[in-house]
Amino acid sequence: MKSLTLFIFLFFLVSSSAHPIGKKQRSPCKNLVLFFHDVIYNGKNAANATAAIVGAPEGANRTILADHFHFGNVAVFDDPITLDNNFHSTPVGRAQGMYIYDTKNTFTAWLAFTFVLNSTQHQGTISFIGADPILVKSRDISVVGGTGDFLMHRGIASVMTDAYEGDVYFRLRVDIKFYECWQ
Repeated sequence: MKSLTLFIFLFFLVSSSAHPIGKKQRSPCKNLVLFFHDVIYNGKNAANATAAIVGAPEGANRTILADHFHFGNVAVFDDPITLDNNFHSTPVGRAQGMYIYDTKNTFTAWLAFTFVLNSTQHQGTISFIGADPILVKSRDISVVGGTGDFLMHRGIASVMTDAYEGDVYFRLRVDIKFYECWQ
């Protein structure tokens, strides 16, 4: 009886999708690399700013990021997306969402944003959510869905800080790998 129970357990363990023994690695069904450029409002750059601090620790100035790893700052953004790393390239869409600096002892943020793409190459949205350990060179966040050309797409976005200038500007390289494509 024990050997039958063990056999049934092993059969379900091997055939379970939670334990993909013997299954080959899936390849992305679509890949896309985009850049987004974030210019944080600092009280002097209203004409060029694409992001603003909308929440800050009590007594903090909302035009300057908080000390101590910016903990408690909440920023919203409407950043241009380009196909290359040039801020002045023609935008193919906008990155719209927010980030929250959520750790007291290192630079990390929690992100929730959408790429709204409106170009001759791509029409639709791609939605992202996840933790961003900013000091890690390449970090992954979840692609949780999309619309238009990206209807019901899911996957992983590898994010790299491509450039930054103090607390005012940063550029992210976003390498999107879709593993579920419905079109």
